[in-house]
Amino acid sequence: MNLNIGHRAICIACLLLAAGFATAQTPQETYKPVAGQPGKDVVWIPTPDATLEQMLNMAKVTPDDYVIDLGSGDGRMVIAAAKRGARAHGVEFNPDLVALSQRAAAAAGVADKATFSQGDMFEADISKATVMPLFLLPNHLSRLAPRFLQLKPGARVVSNTYEIGGGWEPDETVRTTPCNSWCIAVLYVIPARAAGSWQLADGEWLHLEQYYQKLQGTFQIGDIAVPITDGSLRGHDIRFSVNQVRYSGRIDGDVMVGVAEGRIKRDWRAARASDGANE
Repeated sequence: MNLNIGHRAICIACLLLAAGFATAQTPQETYKPVAGQPGKDVVWIPTPDATLEQMLNMAKVTPDDYVIDLGSGDGRMVIAAAKRGARAHGVEFNPDLVALSQRAAAAAGVADKATFSQGDMFEADISKATVMPLFLLPNHLSRLAPRFLQLKPGARVVSNTYEIGGGWEPDETVRTTPCNSWCIAVLYVIPARAAGSWQLADGEWLHLEQYYQKLQGTFQIGDIAVPITDGSLRGHDIRFSVNQVRYSGRIDGDVMVGVAEGRIKRDWRAARASDGANE
């Protein structure tokens, strides 16, 4: 009789221990976010798979990229980028979503490339990002815009549906089809800094004003100054026209090199002589 009581007590203790273990594990492991649930800055709405793939395609994500997603939610964008071979990191304020993302990355076999941290997206270090796929509201994007412009030229910011605004025009906009909601991808390529005065050969000068990726200014030869037209930047690449001569080139810090094509084709080179007003 004493043996039966002892055996029964052991069984009950085991059951209680198992129940306690299940109670401790289940809430985290079975956590399922609900579309529209509130967050610190925005409600959580997942990016549709078709839009997600379009955003990564527009940004031309490769294994050489470092992708950062602010407000990474359930981690789907970060994991998708990691599956393309990129190193990717998500910053998410909700710790349950961070844990969910980490489990999903492990299940997808990309935990070595897809990482996540709990934190405030406005305080996150994004300085090393080459691609930033984001699903944020316009006021959040505009608040982050000055930091986007500090990224290296050629870095890509691609937004789900919303534009940054403030005079910064998208470089490309694509709508996925069929389109029900959240199906527009908006791409911005971080421009090099071109504003200022640049000295070319033989007394030629290029004076540029820059508004994000748009350029205005004059091409000066001696005392004669001619307005440039169609001035634009896409990352390091610069283009503009002067009297039907098309200039194209690349900015590398304080040096530009390129080709001018008109009645003849010639190489050109310019060195920055002074900085000018930028964005």
